[in-house]
Amino acid sequence: MEQRRGSEGKRLRRAKNAIRRLFHRITGQNDMKTQFSRAALLAAGLVFLAAGPGLAEDKVLAKVNGVPITEADTKLAEEDLAGSLPPNVEGAARQRYLVDYLVDLKLLAQAAEKQKLGEGDDFARRMAYAKDRALMEKLLTGVGGAAVTDTAMKAFYDEQVKSLPVETEVRARHILVETEDAAKSALTRLKAGEDFAKLAAELSKDPGSGKEGGDLGYFTKDRMVPEFAEAAFKTEPGKISEIVKSQFGYHIIKVEDRREKKPPAFDLVKDQISKFMTQRAQEETVTKLRADAKVERFDAAPAPPPVELKKP
Repeated sequence: MEQRRGSEGKRLRRAKNAIRRLFHRITGQNDMKTQFSRAALLAAGLVFLAAGPGLAEDKVLAKVNGVPITEADTKLAEEDLAGSLPPNVEGAARQRYLVDYLVDLKLLAQAAEKQKLGEGDDFARRMAYAKDRALMEKLLTGVGGAAVTDTAMKAFYDEQVKSLPVETEVRARHILVETEDAAKSALTRLKAGEDFAKLAAELSKDPGSGKEGGDLGYFTKDRMVPEFAEAAFKTEPGKISEIVKSQFGYHIIKVEDRREKKPPAFDLVKDQISKFMTQRAQEETVTKLRADAKVERFDAAPAPPPVELKKP
């Protein structure tokens, strides 16, 4: 049973790596000189576009020795090049850049055809690989898109919210000083009626909250050092703690509110849910296909890691 779980885990990890590779784009440097950038992209040799005519309704933007370059071609190139396009080129300038790139691509492809570089087993193998990759992209993109609907995302969100443990959080202010004597002096002034926020702004050595009147906002118990958290969570709202010593110094804490921690709003986590559900659906597809297929491996399995002997 454990061995089966381990193999399923390995398949999921392989699936994750496949997805990462699927969405990996060309990662060249963005040069300000567009001619140099286009040459670098062409040198990468990762774009496979048909040289035939476009669809009847597709707008022709240029012709190279009679072969049209269409608006759809520029969209394909833009998608394929993605992060390698110069970030400062937008609108009509971006389209012109892509057309220039495709002109160079067509010219080089036509020159390669004349030299019969498209013949032979090696080129056929490359084209078969490119076709497989394009088909994989098409399938997994469709699988991810079908899995991610507003209804499905909301259901997933509601399910996760229900499974969250109920956590208490408090909102508190504190005054942090270096010595116990300084803390005793501050506590005396507070008990005499001085305003906590004003005294924190005057005395606190905490660089983050001091100038904000010691305000730490809302926090759960696990976010603070144990001594501080223990004192804060046993102090009632509106009350001031006794002096608390921690690794940072001496604290006086005022608790202002206590409440149950609210889950993040759906709109705040919608994008993360979409990414997770997309990847999960794609991973499940790869895992199922592997489980249903007859896969024969003839490569050597990696050697197990050496066992370290414990010294007596």
